Amino acid sequence: MKQTIPENFILGAGSSAWQTEGWQGKNEGQDSYLDAWYKKENFVWHEGYGPAVATNFMEKYQDDIDHMQAIGLTHYRTSINWSRFFTDYEELIVDEAYVEHVNNVINALIKANVEPMLCLEHYELPAYLLEKYDGWSSKKVVELFVEYAKIAFARFGDRVKSWFVFNEPVVVQTRVYLDAIRWPHEQDTAKWMQWNHHKVLATAKVVAAYKNAGYEGRIGTILNPEVTYARSTSKADQKAAHIFDLFYNRVFLDPAVKGVYPEELLSLLKKHDILFEHDAKELEVIKENTVDFLGVNLYFPKRVQAPKHAWNENAPFHPEMYYDTFELPGRRMNKSRGWEIYPKLMYDMAMRIKNEYDNIPWLITENGMGIEAEEQFMNDTGEVQDDYRIDFIGEHLSWLLKAVEAGSSCEGYMLWAFTDCVSPMNAFKNRYGLVRIDLDNDRSRSLKKSGKWYKQIIEQRELVSEDNEYK
Repeated sequence: MKQTIPENFILGAGSSAWQTEGWQGKNEGQDSYLDAWYKKENFVWHEGYGPAVATNFMEKYQDDIDHMQAIGLTHYRTSINWSRFFTDYEELIVDEAYVEHVNNVINALIKANVEPMLCLEHYELPAYLLEKYDGWSSKKVVELFVEYAKIAFARFGDRVKSWFVFNEPVVVQTRVYLDAIRWPHEQDTAKWMQWNHHKVLATAKVVAAYKNAGYEGRIGTILNPEVTYARSTSKADQKAAHIFDLFYNRVFLDPAVKGVYPEELLSLLKKHDILFEHDAKELEVIKENTVDFLGVNLYFPKRVQAPKHAWNENAPFHPEMYYDTFELPGRRMNKSRGWEIYPKLMYDMAMRIKNEYDNIPWLITENGMGIEAEEQFMNDTGEVQDDYRIDFIGEHLSWLLKAVEAGSSCEGYMLWAFTDCVSPMNAFKNRYGLVRIDLDNDRSRSLKKSGKWYKQIIEQRELVSEDNEYK
């Protein structure tokens, strides 16, 4: 099967500051939440790897950009590390050495004909603000974040035309305060919702700041809505999927795109006494400042069913009161990562955005395949023969192109990630990149087979694959 890739369709890749930079040049007191967690619980990060060195992008960014240029990458999405952007987070004293690094990266990307896209927060909340203000629990942090955004726009907005406020704003507080599986392991469902709301509010305020300043560009946010499938057509299973969607997906999708929270969600929050503190003015700010476009991170489907057991009345409220996870028998699996492979979720997400969210412009900002011990797939010259990644990208991209043909406003596909990089706890265990990072050879870079394949489809603007309609 041959599919034409539209000429203006983005074929890019992404990463983040904290997952690549390393601590080279970082000052005392500039830890992010991730840095602090790594220092506190180094043992939970695979083989001790983490943000300390990462891919040493601070020193090796030109190597990566040279590879991007060789491949013909159209766009590269990364973040600014908020925790490194200032030496004083309240007085807003800029770390000029770090800003110089960001400027150098932006200029090098543009010189290589790769469009930079910048995200303001990819989990890089300064540890100082977490300790002093309890992080996103505080409206003070919302205001400091808005001021940070204004300075970032002023410094880089002349060259960067596509901005994202957050990457996956639901994740940190879900892992820490709802599920309590990450440091500091504090279970507080009400705090989880307060963090959610303050990030929604911060998104709207940053959108307002960007638009009021009159920059030539656009601003959005990156969400990770889990495409939710009910086990069956039963009313009980359908309700389980509906409520999961409210708590984890629509809590950010609806205010970002429609400007309002779902009324049903607010009713559930009141019922369980976890409604976030807010006032009418905040809701008005959210309503008046919706995003220009969306980034969407998609990896795997979420399958749910009605709960099989009564909820423990002594346990804190958790949305799992309303659903159980369902594992589809016979599902395809990425055995390294433990995730189901279901490429059609791309099409289903696209149709949802088209039908329920006014077909707002959007693109895939993350999708990829992490595989453990890729050394086993090296050929005699040391090149990783990652045909599994080529197949994975091809199947997902194929469904995305079908969605575009069906009228979706999807603007492109960005692979996670351009190079292998660290991720929370997983560190370098599962590799995601088109470019391999050699941990035993000074983080040297080398192109994988998938990198050459990606170059080919970018140049030819054609995807040749098996018909995956029934896959």
